[in-house]
Amino acid sequence: MNTEIGMTMSDALLIFGMGFLTLALMLACMPRLIRYLHKLKFGQTEREEGLASHKKKTGTPTMGGLAFIFCPFLIYLAMGWLLPGAWNKTTIVLWAAYVGYGLIGFWDDYLIVVQHSNIGLKPILKFGLQAVLAVLLTLVYLNGDPATVLLPGHNVWTVPVWLFILLCFFLFTGSSNAVNLSDGVDGLCAGLSIIALVPFVFAMFWEGKVSSAAILILVIFALIGYLKFNLHPAKVFMGDTGSLALGGLLAAAAMMSHLELLLIVAGAVFIAETLSDIIQVAYYKKTHKRIFLMAPLHHHYEKKGWSEMKVCAVFWSWQAAFALLAIVLAWFSI
Repeated sequence: MNTEIGMTMSDALLIFGMGFLTLALMLACMPRLIRYLHKLKFGQTEREEGLASHKKKTGTPTMGGLAFIFCPFLIYLAMGWLLPGAWNKTTIVLWAAYVGYGLIGFWDDYLIVVQHSNIGLKPILKFGLQAVLAVLLTLVYLNGDPATVLLPGHNVWTVPVWLFILLCFFLFTGSSNAVNLSDGVDGLCAGLSIIALVPFVFAMFWEGKVSSAAILILVIFALIGYLKFNLHPAKVFMGDTGSLALGGLLAAAAMMSHLELLLIVAGAVFIAETLSDIIQVAYYKKTHKRIFLMAPLHHHYEKKGWSEMKVCAVFWSWQAAFALLAIVLAWFSI
């Protein structure tokens, strides 16, 4: 049962105060983290078949996602108890998804940096861990909550439990891998994630889940701080630590707000990136020809001569348009 209540003015002031504290903590700790990662030689290893313009990024510190996982969590631990229903099933699942998928990404990143390759975790093990965590989070959600999905027109779709588990399996594994694919241009993934989270902030507020909305806001503020160091030319990369965590959080936010299908709209650019990669691989295997100059989609436009900042600006704009549509759909669903 959700124990949260509607937001008051004091709650709003507290949440945004916590947000600015998270931002300040990010700005304070990021330079130290970057120096420490440099010291450990935890640097990015670019793919041999990657873009020539990206070769110079080899050695740039990775695992920057540790900061935007740790900072909002620390602020929430310190001050979240002041919010109504700070620790309930919804907030626990959100943090478990965020930290859990982050740990999977951290393991992958760690293997990459110590082996100085792009192999990391074996794909089957990495996907298996993502899948197991997806099922566990879904089972926790179903303990006391009906398997329902909210649809536009204020309709409620009651889903058979087996189908709901399958839906959430694809929701978590798809979201975490889609966000991971978008992390190939300085600033792109963080900006897209900020925008994709906004519709679920509104949804949580409208559902009276104030503490849950606060978690998403803290992550948004942390990502804003991270962007200062990740915009081109990036001083640090989030790594799988950050991208898998953000994908897991987005999926958990969709599930816990009963708006699972809304993630298709809110994360439209992530889906486009994933589809471009799937289409490219499938078409090449069949014809030995390419549809895109390079996949995922952001690399196609880089090949066409777009700067990294132009790719970010255009992709963020499209994501913002779909996020606005998602907010409208959420309003007509809740």
